Amino acid sequence: MKTAIIGGGAAGFFAAINTKEHFPNSEVLLFEKSNKLLSKVLVSGGGRCNVTNSENSISHFSKSYPRGDKQLKKLFNTFNNQNTVKWFKNKGVELVSEEDGRMFPKSNTSQTIYDLFLSQSEKLGIKINLKSAVKSIKQEGEKLLLEINNNSFSFDKVIICAGGSPKLEGFDWLKILGHKIESPVPSLFTFNIPNEKITQLMGLSVPSALVSIEGTKLKNSGPLLITHWGFSGPAVLKLSSFGARILSYKNYNFRISVSWCGENNYEKVKEEIQNIINTNQKKKLFNIRPYNLPKRLWSYLLERSDLSEEKPYSELGKKQLNKLVNTICHDNYLVSGKTTFKEEFVTCGGVSLESINIKTMQSKHLKNLYFAGEVLNIDGITGGFNFQAAWTTAFISSKLN
Repeated sequence: MKTAIIGGGAAGFFAAINTKEHFPNSEVLLFEKSNKLLSKVLVSGGGRCNVTNSENSISHFSKSYPRGDKQLKKLFNTFNNQNTVKWFKNKGVELVSEEDGRMFPKSNTSQTIYDLFLSQSEKLGIKINLKSAVKSIKQEGEKLLLEINNNSFSFDKVIICAGGSPKLEGFDWLKILGHKIESPVPSLFTFNIPNEKITQLMGLSVPSALVSIEGTKLKNSGPLLITHWGFSGPAVLKLSSFGARILSYKNYNFRISVSWCGENNYEKVKEEIQNIINTNQKKKLFNIRPYNLPKRLWSYLLERSDLSEEKPYSELGKKQLNKLVNTICHDNYLVSGKTTFKEEFVTCGGVSLESINIKTMQSKHLKNLYFAGEVLNIDGITGGFNFQAAWTTAFISSKLN
């Protein structure tokens, strides 16, 4: 068997190595259109490579995918995060889990993953071809013909691991073969909030805020980071992922509501403040912070509620109390634009799963043509989920001859 792997990223190398291990007598060639390999692996997780996530429930794990969750839930019965940990361990790379579930190589550097893939490829005799862009694919009997750099090559099997594309025309070469393409839009981005005073608190993080997009059912809680351009952190990134299509439709202009305490029940928050008033009447507002809010943020919220930090709790009037409670649990901002993490660019969109036999990852339009990784309309939230989707789909696509 002669197999071509299109794409020198995470999915491409995983597909190549597993194909060779499943079929030791096969010839495996990897084609990468640029002159760089594993670019995203090297920069992911701040250069540490967030390989997967330690979540041990397949049901919960699959809920981390705004697109592809149901299909991946089935695929995880064949190859999941626990299989990933074993796979890397068997190759001499131990993965360790952090408190939030993200898993990294014990060495704490993505170079370990890069070196592993390259050394395994060399050991197995996988031929790597750089600056080799695939222009077209044609079926000829049982074989697939690839046009690469004006030359034609014949293969028994082709696995496409070409990654995502920010533009629809980036998928034209696959659409022409009959595959349905879901229009790509950005996923995993931060919210820009220009000309708002809160950006002066840049670098400040709130452990469990609740962020809602007004006019939709979209909301998410988690750590929220204030940056010099607006809001970031897991709460916002996850929200951007699940709302990718809606927010694109809104042209990234929308209003959000932030509950700084993670609770949007007005009466509950009011009760919390009332308890503070009852037990700390003589204390100044600034000195007793509800929900243990960071000092700089509490100072900002008091100013936003037109309250002096020096004011005693006992002098808080009814209207002032209502305004403060509303600021804590329903703080409103206008989002105008987004900022994408270019080094960890993720797209929502790609080859529709309707065009794929999900059990095998084989194309429904061309025999012996398979897909894996971000080229598919599968994407996950931040935390190692996108790499896991790449490992799973690549492993399954490598199993059949």
